[in-house]
Formats: sequence, C-alpha cells, structure tokens
Amino acid sequence: MSFRNPPAEEIRALLQRIRRIAMVGLSPNPARPSHGVARALQHFGYQIVPVRPAVDEVLGEKAWPDLRSLPGPVDLVDVFRAPEYVDKIVDDCIAIRAPALWLQEGVVNEPAAERARQAGIMVVMDRCIYKDYRSLMSGTHA
Repeated sequence: MSFRNPPAEEIRALLQRIRRIAMVGLSPNPARPSHGVARALQHFGYQIVPVRPAVDEVLGEKAWPDLRSLPGPVDLVDVFRAPEYVDKIVDDCIAIRAPALWLQEGVVNEPAAERARQAGIMVVMDRCIYKDYRSLMSGTHA
C-alpha cells in the first residue's frame, strides 16, 4: 500500500480539534462495531451525526440519509461502509467541504483516499478512531 496515514501527532491534533463527527453507516444495532464506537465518541464529548438512510435516529441523534443532507458543517466524516462505497462518500465530502475523512479498520480505497487528499481533505485510512483516541488522547478530553 503506497498510502500513508498522517503521523500520530497530526492524528492527535485532529482528535483534539474536532467536535462534530458525521458517522456514515452508523448502525442502530448495539451489537455492531459502529454503534459501540459512536457511543464511546459521545462519551468522549464529541457530537455524533448519524448518516444512514431509512433510520430516524441512532443514539439519541437525528439520522440523515446522506452527507449532503446534513444541517451545517461537520469536522470529520467517519466511515463504516465497505470500500466500494468510498468513492461516492469522497464526492460528498468534497461537496460539503469536509476538512477530514476517517476510514475505519478494513475500509481501504487508496484511489478515493488520494482523491480526497488532492481536494485538501485530511485522510486517515484503515484505522479505528476509538482505538486511536484511547492510545493518543490518554489523560485528555475532547
């Protein structure tokens, strides 16, 4: 893989400055990893914005059908979708001028990640935001 994630210091700085996270593919099912990660992010002090069609709300937050429907800006788009959906998600990130894109563990699409970077979006790929928060932000709060 030629893609390289930002250094740990840059990821830590990202986690410190973000407040509102659009979570694409956030499941309402508590047994799903996305649900547990979103719940933890709420506990860490972030506002989560579920992005999932056909769902009214997740974890007490109104759900939106897609990124372009969101009311107001987000600081980060966190993706829990299969790699083949990332191209469209990057299109939406560019359209809404998202400053950062996080592709969870197992979500790898190098061409889409590079296209997002070329558009000025910080990209973290194939990493778990929860695990990175726990390792990089110990002793701090969002």
